Amino acid sequence: MTINKDFPTPDAWFNHSVSYGETDAMGVVYYAEYLHFFERSRSHLIRERGMSYSVVEERGIFLPVREASCRYRTPAHYDDMLNIRVGIGEWKRASVIFVYDIYKNDRTIHVANGFTEHACVNPEGRPVRIPEWLREIF
Repeated sequence: MTINKDFPTPDAWFNHSVSYGETDAMGVVYYAEYLHFFERSRSHLIRERGMSYSVVEERGIFLPVREASCRYRTPAHYDDMLNIRVGIGEWKRASVIFVYDIYKNDRTIHVANGFTEHACVNPEGRPVRIPEWLREIF
C-alpha cells in the first residue's frame, strides 16, 4: 500500500504506540480504539494549526460527533507504532468532516481509514454556522 496522495491539506501526522490496554485477548487493537486514535489525531491537527479544542469551546463552539466510520484493513497489534494522518475532508454549513488514514510505523502498511462528521453547535446544543475564525485556521 502506498500513502494516499489525494489526501486533503493541510494535514497532520500523529504518532501513537499501541498499549497493551488497547488490545484484545489476541493482542489485536480493539476495534473501538480506532475512534480514540481519530480523536487524538484530530486534537493534534487543531493544536498544530495554532488552537486547541479548549479554546474553540471557550469561544462558544462545540463539535460533537454526529457520524463516524472506520474501515479496518490490516490488524494493528500491541507495541505497533501507528502513524495517523488527519485532515479536513469537507466543510459544510454547520458541520465539518475530518478524514483519517492509519499506517504502521514505516507508512507502507495501511491499517485503517475513516471519517468523523462533527456538528457545530452553541453551548445550548443548537446548530450554528461554522465560524470564519475556525475555517481560517485551516
